[in-house]
Amino acid sequence: MTITIAKEKLLTVELNQLDKIALRQQLENARQQVLRKIARNIPKFDGKFPAETCENGHYALTDNVEWTTSFWSGQLWLAWEMTGDDKFRQAAEKHITSFGSRIANRIDTATHDLGFLYTLSCVSAWRLTGNREARGFALLAADALLERFNPQSGIIQAWGDLCDPEQAGRMIIDCNMNLPLLYWATQQTGDARYAEAACTHAHQAAKYIVRPDASTYHTYYMDTVSGAPRFGNTHQGYADDSCWSRGQAWGIYGFLLSYRYTGNKDQVELSRRLAHYFLNRLPEDDVCHWDLALLGTDQARDSSAAAIAVCGLLDLVTALPASDASRACYEEIALRIMASLTANYLAGDEEDCDGLLKHSVYHMASGKGVDQCSSWGDYFYVEALVRLTQSWQPYW
Repeated sequence: MTITIAKEKLLTVELNQLDKIALRQQLENARQQVLRKIARNIPKFDGKFPAETCENGHYALTDNVEWTTSFWSGQLWLAWEMTGDDKFRQAAEKHITSFGSRIANRIDTATHDLGFLYTLSCVSAWRLTGNREARGFALLAADALLERFNPQSGIIQAWGDLCDPEQAGRMIIDCNMNLPLLYWATQQTGDARYAEAACTHAHQAAKYIVRPDASTYHTYYMDTVSGAPRFGNTHQGYADDSCWSRGQAWGIYGFLLSYRYTGNKDQVELSRRLAHYFLNRLPEDDVCHWDLALLGTDQARDSSAAAIAVCGLLDLVTALPASDASRACYEEIALRIMASLTANYLAGDEEDCDGLLKHSVYHMASGKGVDQCSSWGDYFYVEALVRLTQSWQPYW
């Protein structure tokens, strides 16, 4: 499939030379700090899962429900890869049975976020340890995700019961991050239906969620009978025609994840344009406001969106040839954002805080998780840290 590449002006960010030696030491110190915090949280969470966001620095503990539980599992697997310490592996492996029960009994699985949930908990376990039970649970999750694909509209329904007319035909930018579960399922089984659904959804997202200027809608509705496009709006952003920062970051990273499986270079160019839009709207400390339309205001930052964008930019660097003129710029800006997150947003050892990365925003309109740590912000900060400090094979 051919994607019409959205047009954003060239990158206009001014680059300042980073002190690479100082940054290397800063990131090594952050590694040790993060590992200490994750280790402290293992007995504190005691087999449970942190809720989506902190309240006053602390995560409430939940059973395996909602869309975010695997971000804690993912942190544990990353910590094990960083250290080889079995306490991290053992804690992550304890989660596998919980994820198996969740998918077998279809507990809170009416969501496209099955990709997040099972990639970071079970696909990771399979890739790292060859755990066949985890592989089986992930394939069951892929089956459940495939059920959400509507062939008439070519999209995976984001939320809710498939018979709910209010949710029918709704796709959201976040789903790009869930598609790797389907591509992986085709690799594992030889059944092309999973990857075909993922490819079709990625194409529809590129065509309808991405606007001509390379900004993105958070959500877009399709007619599930005729397949015709209906309208875009937002559930998370400042306005229907603004650009929610975390959604733009999901887009930068998510289209590259599809490229990894499809080899479609249009997806790399699309990610590049989305990255330009994002980076051209960064404030002075390089950590985005919660909506990119709010540059120049005193509105809250979203550190989680910044961490996701770092991971996406680093993936963009690997997808581009060494001869690409902008490749070094993307790497430089990723390092700059990471340096700012580490210096100004990372919770210190001395702070009474369960989370790692402060000052993220979950849902501004409802006041939920505003200026708090978030489980996904913590995970993507650690993923970025691993990417920058050692060789790593992604779970996605």
